[in-house]
Amino acid sequence: MGADAAIDIDAATALYADGVDGTVGLEEEFMLLDPDTLDLVPRFEELRDATPQDPVLDASIAGELIRTEVEIRSGRGVDLADAIARQRDHRARLFARAAALDIALGATGTHPWDDYRDQQFIDTEHYRRVVEGLRWVARRNTTFSLHVHVGIRDADRAIAVCDRLRPVLPMLLAISANSPFVDGVETGLHSIRTQTFTKTFPRCGVPDHFGSWQAFADYLRLLVDTDSVQEYTQVWWSVRPHIAFGTVEIRICDAQSTAAESEALAALIVACALQAARDHDEGRPFAPPPPRLVEENLWRAIRDGRSGRLVDWDARAEYPASAAADRLLEWTAPVRAEQGIDPVFPALNGAQRLIGRIADGASAVESFSAAVAETLTTYPSPVVVSGDTGDTDQRT
Repeated sequence: MGADAAIDIDAATALYADGVDGTVGLEEEFMLLDPDTLDLVPRFEELRDATPQDPVLDASIAGELIRTEVEIRSGRGVDLADAIARQRDHRARLFARAAALDIALGATGTHPWDDYRDQQFIDTEHYRRVVEGLRWVARRNTTFSLHVHVGIRDADRAIAVCDRLRPVLPMLLAISANSPFVDGVETGLHSIRTQTFTKTFPRCGVPDHFGSWQAFADYLRLLVDTDSVQEYTQVWWSVRPHIAFGTVEIRICDAQSTAAESEALAALIVACALQAARDHDEGRPFAPPPPRLVEENLWRAIRDGRSGRLVDWDARAEYPASAAADRLLEWTAPVRAEQGIDPVFPALNGAQRLIGRIADGASAVESFSAAVAETLTTYPSPVVVSGDTGDTDQRT
């Protein structure tokens, strides 16, 4: 099979050439739960097809391999505020439909006690191909995430942004860690989702430094020519150029238990992508760190999240992971000032709250129940942040 039969490099190049910096798309994944037991329930198709039909919601709902998961998408926003406004509307519609069907929606990176061996897959040709190719790896992947697309003009600039975001990925993961439990076990890790997803899926985790669109395109052609992939969605890097949309997609974060945290993360990610593009345009020096160093920080983020320490490799010194957000806010200050982006994060992230409840004597069920309550009280309606005067105010 020729490369262009599955992945149209020329069309992707043209799409980036006509692209616009700063368009934003948000994708949030939720688990489908029995409201009484909080067990996962395989009701995706029922939720998707429920009547009365809502064309807006129907266009924004997507499946994600397993029947116990639903993804809600903002679509293309002209900027961050527009994407958040769209997503708030889509969330409200999704949660209303789920409630009408007596389905609760949860948002942590993993379900604490689900048995992955019981998972059922969505029955489509695409997902049958995924399961056939990944086998046990597909079954093991009961995970939930936040994905953010940022429009970047020009294919070479998109690759430059991806390259510059590689060392940022562990920092974003530390901030977003929200999955300390899996298989009925308190794992001791703050993001077991990252360990079970990025460390088991092929073509996943932190990508290589490519340096140019030509190098990346050659890699894609090689994958197709050797029958390693049949479509681009089989490239699961934690940051990747999404060639169907002309965006840079950042996929490193755990799902967030509150809407405010999800929006703050999205805002920070958008700022990081746009600042990386600005730094590239202005010729700011960038020495790509070797994979072994990025992986070291990624492991630290997986293990301890915001409670641990990351490494500043230039300074050859550790720093508290709790300072990662401040470091990224400082770096992105020029772009954020122009875009009006000012994300605020709580004192404790999702993993810290889940683990903290256990330390205070709660059971895993009680800790997870509190997280589900956070989700059910913050996502169904527009989030009100400090200074808002109404639902139409979309500052973040």
